[in-house]
Amino acid sequence: MTTRVKPWRGVMVATALPLRDDLSVDFDAYAEHCRWLVAGGCDGVVPNGSLGEYQTLTPEERAKVVETAVAAIGGDRVMPGIAAYGAGEARRWAEQARDAGCQAVMLLPPNAYRADERIVVEHYREVAKAGVPVVAYNNPLDTKVDLTPALLARLHAEGLIVAVKEFTGDVRRAYEIAELAPELDLLVGSDDVLLELALAGAVGWVAGYPNALPESSVALYKAALAGDLTTALPLYRALHPLLRWDSKTVFVQAIKLSMDLAGRKGGPCRPPRLPLVAEEEALVRAATEKALAEGLR
Repeated sequence: MTTRVKPWRGVMVATALPLRDDLSVDFDAYAEHCRWLVAGGCDGVVPNGSLGEYQTLTPEERAKVVETAVAAIGGDRVMPGIAAYGAGEARRWAEQARDAGCQAVMLLPPNAYRADERIVVEHYREVAKAGVPVVAYNNPLDTKVDLTPALLARLHAEGLIVAVKEFTGDVRRAYEIAELAPELDLLVGSDDVLLELALAGAVGWVAGYPNALPESSVALYKAALAGDLTTALPLYRALHPLLRWDSKTVFVQAIKLSMDLAGRKGGPCRPPRLPLVAEEEALVRAATEKALAEGLR
């Protein structure tokens, strides 16, 4: 196992979960996918996020997904999503990840209802008791709970979080977070603002589209962090017709289709997700085939 000083940094792929036609989890394919991503230059994986359809998994499946990833690439490269309706359950998932060998976890705020700041802070306090570094995940579009820069600074000041996956798409927040909590690591959460947030100081990317095109995605990330716009801009323009699907409600279906077209095993999704409608499928298919034809991998 390679020891990574801050295992939440770099390109951490929010992994899609390969399903068979009968919607059972193909754990062997998932293990191979994790190994393939690391071989393609990615730093690690984030299992059991929304892209991994964690809401539809049984507790046994959810635990096995983490164990499979750790066995495949090592715990220091695995940062599981531990979202749950209750803080106690989220803490138990943090403990499961810790015991499996993971060195960081990613946590949404309470998402069963619109929690206020007092409740959000207590939620993170409870999970922090597991003793594993927590990356906050700010996605107010879906959770209706906004981890504002001021609230993130408070959580960080209390030692409850080490980083934030920022998914709002509002690049301006990067600068306010840096002012209020300069030691809090900013991670890109939306694929389609990667370049903007990298230039604004992000030190990691919890990424979707590397599931299909890891090598080109990693090249883009490295160029963006280096401020090498000569390399980054053409790649960003070439990838953006796909990257923007990461911010759409059908992002799981879109990324899995791109995986299938790229020769990976994406497979179907579990209900309530349905297959893409014909117009969506045509757009994703055309963008993916164009990217592959241009040599993106």
